[in-house]
Amino acid sequence: MAHSIGKFVPGLMMDSQLTVPTILQRAATVYPQTTIQSRCADLTVATHTNAHLYERVLRLMSALTQLGIRPGDTVASFAWNSHRHLELYYAVPSIGAVLHTVNIRLFPDQRRYVLEHGEARVVFADESLLAAVIEAVEGMANPPEVVVMPEGPTLTADVPCGAHNYEAILAASNADEQFPNISENSAASLCYTSGTTGEPKGVLYSHRSLYLHSLTCCMADSLGVRESETLMPVVPMFHANAWGLPYSAGMTGAALVFPGSHIAARPVADLIERCKVNCGAGVPTVWNLLFQHLLHHQHDISSLKRVICGGAAAPRALIELTEQQFGVEFLHAWGMTEISPVGSACVLKAADLHKPLEERITLKTRQGLPVNGVEMRIVDDAGSDLPTDGNHFGELVVRGPWVAKQYFKRSPEDPEFTSDGWFRTGDVASIDASGYMLITDRSKDMIKSRGEWIASIAMENALASHPSVLEAAVVARPDELRGEAPAAFVVLKQEAQPVRAIQLISHLRNSFERWQLPRSKDIHFVGALPRTSVGKIDKKVLRGQIKDAANTSQEQLASSD
Repeated sequence: MAHSIGKFVPGLMMDSQLTVPTILQRAATVYPQTTIQSRCADLTVATHTNAHLYERVLRLMSALTQLGIRPGDTVASFAWNSHRHLELYYAVPSIGAVLHTVNIRLFPDQRRYVLEHGEARVVFADESLLAAVIEAVEGMANPPEVVVMPEGPTLTADVPCGAHNYEAILAASNADEQFPNISENSAASLCYTSGTTGEPKGVLYSHRSLYLHSLTCCMADSLGVRESETLMPVVPMFHANAWGLPYSAGMTGAALVFPGSHIAARPVADLIERCKVNCGAGVPTVWNLLFQHLLHHQHDISSLKRVICGGAAAPRALIELTEQQFGVEFLHAWGMTEISPVGSACVLKAADLHKPLEERITLKTRQGLPVNGVEMRIVDDAGSDLPTDGNHFGELVVRGPWVAKQYFKRSPEDPEFTSDGWFRTGDVASIDASGYMLITDRSKDMIKSRGEWIASIAMENALASHPSVLEAAVVARPDELRGEAPAAFVVLKQEAQPVRAIQLISHLRNSFERWQLPRSKDIHFVGALPRTSVGKIDKKVLRGQIKDAANTSQEQLASSD
């Protein structure tokens, strides 16, 4: 009698769960001697191995259980990038609990809000950040217990009354291998958005989503994490899973270098030289400041082969500087907290590798191709698909196995999520015929002048291409004639030749029409740009400065009348 083959397919494969502890176990058994180097507060570097990591994670799992943590409970971290934070990345999900990585740069009220909203039972805090944690938990109705983590071999001061010493609780715990059965669909970690437009919103990641996301980041045509690399995540572990890199390193055996709180240009350069870093990952500001520093200061960075850049659009000038002057490959990527966070990577297709240099650089300014597992579309205001010809711009919507379908403790009917299962990113983008995606702007950052749109990112990149400009931010200002007009905030390079506003406007004429240009008095030279909690330029602050200046001018005009 004939049988349908479909009846037998489900029984052919083993039911192996995709969970965080399986990554840890692979790292310990396949790559036990892989190193984890962590810069301490005193600038020394502590070195561990995956075998040592495994033993400490087992102790931490036991310590968490002794603290009363049970499956489903939330454990918060408030820490820089370090080997101890990595131990939390593995230990908390491995007992079935949820690791809530708290963004240390949130405002005090927001820190308290996310700790309460996330229902933290225990919070692990770096010693240097302890005061901020104490301030947050003192105002909570049900404050969590506090564990203090040293940023060197030992704590420099006694722990506060009622708090715990991280190293002491590990020393008092056993290293027995007791891994509970965990469903891949259970929660593993929690991260909140930066809260630039209201209260931060929580994104709850499952074991399965973290595993698949990290696995894709190992692919050669994605972030390409590999065993031969010594990887330095400057991107913070307290936000968006450090781009999945800690877990990807565990999967592949890549060595890790953690910079701790030392993320300025000189200490980053020193760490690259000292630890022979092959690959770094961070936001554009990190790489801009690093390579500008290297132009004027001697460091041996010959080990550095590539940098991964995300979090904001990278200026063309930065890509040219990185690749042409220093011979370091620049990988442009894009993502969001809601996407775990990696959604695209600009790895050039084979057909594009032999194009002229200028064309290749132009392609590298794009956020690239969707990584395996992520689907992308651009849609108009009505939600209808737009052509992928590189000329049409619309809102970018995405879906995939590590894309959130709703926010933690919020209605699934949030406007960010469509009824047919797509996440609305709020980014304005185009997709060309080859599949390369380009972020034109955040929808809220577009400038509408005389009924036509001006992309702030495009103007920022054009300003950054001037040899005297380190970085720039462009926002809209109200204009009686045009509706809105661009206003630019410009940071000059320290060693650069002086430049006037009229010279920058002349420079912009190469890329923009006359009606799109800012006025001379709308170019503001500043010493630094305000940043959000995740290192992006805080345009909300800049808009507020323009509004305050306009109000002051109106008051002065009224008083003169």
